[in-house]
Amino acid sequence: MISSDRSDSWRRAFQVELRAEAIGLAFRGWPVLPGTYPAGSVWAGRDGYAASGPVPVHADWQARVGTAAEVVATWWTGQPHSLLLATGAGFDAIEVDVDLGREAARVLRSVGVPVPIIGTPDSRWLFLTTSGGALGTDLAAAGAVLHGAGEWITLPPSPAAHGVVHWRVKPEVCGWRIPDSRTVQDALLTALGLPTFDSLVTELVAAD
Repeated sequence: MISSDRSDSWRRAFQVELRAEAIGLAFRGWPVLPGTYPAGSVWAGRDGYAASGPVPVHADWQARVGTAAEVVATWWTGQPHSLLLATGAGFDAIEVDVDLGREAARVLRSVGVPVPIIGTPDSRWLFLTTSGGALGTDLAAAGAVLHGAGEWITLPPSPAAHGVVHWRVKPEVCGWRIPDSRTVQDALLTALGLPTFDSLVTELVAAD
């Protein structure tokens, strides 16, 4: 009984943390959405849907993008939702494996361009960028994935099947500034030793 009480208390505290994070991001204009929550080893969704990751709770989620923070708060009231970010609505994300992500983060640090980075329990890193940049063919060939219009990503501190989604670099570290896609892609290309777009990152790395 004591173990069950502690588990329930932990879940309630976790739900409160997710709700607070959703409200805070919504106040900053981030297009956050409630996502399905893991139950056992699968994600419980509407109409019995199960997936390898969370999906939006609302079927009309695209129409809800940009909802005011006070309404966003109601979505998490008493509800065990994960936290999603709609991409293509001001934010995109470039997903890579942990090795490439770590090296690209080192490149960005070396030139003083911090970028918000999300880490997942399955060793994937997601670099947040502003929307609109197409993914270069070299990066696509290297296994990078662009999350853009009509998609979403999972934000910290959402639970996952084998852990918790977390920040590798928090937005506060970057002053809440989100870089353009080309800056991040240049860092990734530099990390791979491939030709870049000749943007600021390339010039600064060369001068370092």
